Amino acid sequence: MSGLHLGLVYDLRSEYLAAGYSAEQVAEFDSDETIELLAAALARLGHRVERVGNGRALARRLADGARYDLVFSIAEGLSGRAREAQVPALCELYEQAYVFSDPMTLAVALDKGAAKRLVRDAGVATAPFAVVAPGAPLPALPFPFPVFAKPLAEGTGKGCEVSSLCHDVPTLAATVSALGTRFAQAVIVEPFLSGREFTVGLVDAAHGVEVVGILEIVLNAGADAGVYSYRNKEDCETLVTYQAADDDVALAAAACAIAAYRALDCRDCARIDIRCDAAGEPFFLEANPLAGMHPEHSDLPIAAALAGHSYDWLVSAIVGAAARRYGLDRQPCRRSTRSARSFVPVVHAASAERADERDTVEAAEVVAAALERIGHASELVSFR
Repeated sequence: MSGLHLGLVYDLRSEYLAAGYSAEQVAEFDSDETIELLAAALARLGHRVERVGNGRALARRLADGARYDLVFSIAEGLSGRAREAQVPALCELYEQAYVFSDPMTLAVALDKGAAKRLVRDAGVATAPFAVVAPGAPLPALPFPFPVFAKPLAEGTGKGCEVSSLCHDVPTLAATVSALGTRFAQAVIVEPFLSGREFTVGLVDAAHGVEVVGILEIVLNAGADAGVYSYRNKEDCETLVTYQAADDDVALAAAACAIAAYRALDCRDCARIDIRCDAAGEPFFLEANPLAGMHPEHSDLPIAAALAGHSYDWLVSAIVGAAARRYGLDRQPCRRSTRSARSFVPVVHAASAERADERDTVEAAEVVAAALERIGHASELVSFR
């Protein structure tokens, strides 16, 4: 599927750091390199890519009348339990087609307790858990120690650290209190699953849900032991070994992931995290319907690469899934779909080669750029 006009939406880590946010606050956001590589891949696939910026920038453009064939958003949002749903909700408000899951799925998936309830009720193997509100006393747990505690609605391993693994009530109480204060949100507590850990990449293909790759996470010497922590993820090149897996346990993990994907109504693409108990039984851990897209640092592209798929293949599969949902694969390519006002040429009779006419050409370029900003496709047309 090529020739689409795509609006690329993202939260750029460097911009928020420059605005005074801490490294931990922006840990889920994307690097400049990620955006460069993703935009380049989309362009190689034949799409016209417009870098929009964050959700606020998209809101301004949509309000001004700009439209795209698809909005390709990897924006995580800055605040709120439903922050990952903000851009899709904005797209739905303006009837703008977009890639990835809808606001309901994204909001539920970020809330690990809500996701586990839905997945569990659908019959997918899920470990028991308890959610502790900020400042609330620690409840009696219906499962034994050791246990694992982490923030309810964070990603990228934020709040997952060595102290998250607790072996007694006093340690757990201190950890839950510290996490609740630090992240200003509830903490989820669940049994510590000591077996193998997988993350499974899934994409909607024409024939149904397809496994992009099954990635086993193996912690190296020097890593935070037993925990796929924020530190381990950030320094994964040295602390983690990623390996493709296709044995019976890995295939059972993939089946569990597909069932969770369907239970949460994920679409286009997602990454599902699975962890096994000591007996090798896989359990749903959490869902990532807005997975990272750095080709060498993010789990989903790494899983695809180890399964023999190129980065361009993965990006094409994601766009293709969204295009099929909206019927864009059955429509002829248009010059522009930014708005109903369509294509507006700027006609001039000046020559850039002549010094006395160069200012006219520059003025025409300014007009064309302004038309692009308010939703029209435009180009200069020299008339003689």
